[in-house]
Amino acid sequence: MNEDYMTFVKEKLKGNVDVKFRKLKCKKGCISIIFIDNLSDAKFISQYIIEPIVREKDIIETAEDVKKNILFANSIGDIDTSHDVLIHILSGDVVVISDFYEGLIFCEAKSWNRRSVGIPITESVIKGPREGFTEAFVDNISLIRRKVRNSDLKFESMYIGKKSDTIVVLSYIKGVANDKLVSHIRKELKSIDTEFLLDTNYVEEKLKEKKTLYDTIGYTEKPDIVASKLFEGRVAIIVDGTPFVITAPYFFYENFQMPDDYYLNKYMSNALRILRWISYFISVLLPGLYVALTTHHFSLIPSVFVFRLSISRAGVPFPMVIEVILMIFFFQILREAGVRLPQPVGQAMSIVGALILGQSAVSAGFASETTIIIVALTSIALFLTPKIYGPVTFWSILLILFSSIVGLPGYFVGIILMISELAGLKSCGFKYIFPMGTIKKFNFGDIVLRDDLDSISKDFTNEGGKK
Repeated sequence: MNEDYMTFVKEKLKGNVDVKFRKLKCKKGCISIIFIDNLSDAKFISQYIIEPIVREKDIIETAEDVKKNILFANSIGDIDTSHDVLIHILSGDVVVISDFYEGLIFCEAKSWNRRSVGIPITESVIKGPREGFTEAFVDNISLIRRKVRNSDLKFESMYIGKKSDTIVVLSYIKGVANDKLVSHIRKELKSIDTEFLLDTNYVEEKLKEKKTLYDTIGYTEKPDIVASKLFEGRVAIIVDGTPFVITAPYFFYENFQMPDDYYLNKYMSNALRILRWISYFISVLLPGLYVALTTHHFSLIPSVFVFRLSISRAGVPFPMVIEVILMIFFFQILREAGVRLPQPVGQAMSIVGALILGQSAVSAGFASETTIIIVALTSIALFLTPKIYGPVTFWSILLILFSSIVGLPGYFVGIILMISELAGLKSCGFKYIFPMGTIKKFNFGDIVLRDDLDSISKDFTNEGGKK
């Protein structure tokens, strides 16, 4: 039987220069050691696996002798299938195969190059923990363990991807997380049928219940955020090879919460949260309102402002709606270029490009000063809520189009449609706009404004929110 496993491994891994086969002669036969040089610790293998086998080669008779009396590895186990043999070898473990006893053994000896724990770029904080997740799932588990010293914290692993066999870890606190939520996510993960899985987005698309621009599944690079979500009864999903960890369910109001809200002064944090909400309404509502008033409802604008607006628009060859959309399009190009270029160059290009673009557009008569101010204010306000950049951009353009057709009635129809979409979204079975639209008791202790930390850390429900 063991010879069949050996033949299978050699056939599957032939032609790989980093796969090592070490054969050791014993009294009753030979023992083969199989590992991948780049993934396993060669010194550990020599000292704690090969050396003990060579030293005790005359007394080895069964697999139990090897496991109990010979090997000094921390983690030792049996292998039952040929697929498991390949998984252990490709994961950095050492597989021990003998031709004189039945049974295969694996020893954990992983040692690969990994990025050290650093500061997450996407979630910078003024005050608070600065450590972020890495691409190695074992490091991410340890970072969460350091924050959550709870015996009920569970980590369930599974392999997903027919060809990649990517390790995916489901994490939750037993007794705190809703059992139905855990079962639902576990079932969805096991039902993923894909050839390979390389990033968390493969899992996010599976968990999303509707096709929408809104992120109904959360993600973060910070262990402290994941720890707080776990204490609230959420579920975390770790995917090997990416520094982002998924949290579910995820609610709309979380788009306005930032990592350092809980580490700064409460009143300052609340003021910044209010500023983010105001910026959200400015970015999504202001362009459409501007087009509606200037296109169909001049009588609602003060006469002095109408006079100034007519002067600024003198010579502009485009209708108002084309002018606004054109400027938004140019600003989107600048933003995308700033994101994709190297960081020092991208920042300078975005700032200088925006200034030159605005001034040149006014000088050339392509846009008025008022339109430039409206579009610039909308773009800057949008940066305060980066997690909903996509849906806000989409709905702001849609409101512009509705406003250009029938004015304020179209504008309000667009707002109703936007609210309807939000109301219809769910995150793993929970209302996306929780606690709004539910029969739960309203509590704004950590929804719009942040309450005292000792208050918001008590009495979590199993519904994915706070009582």
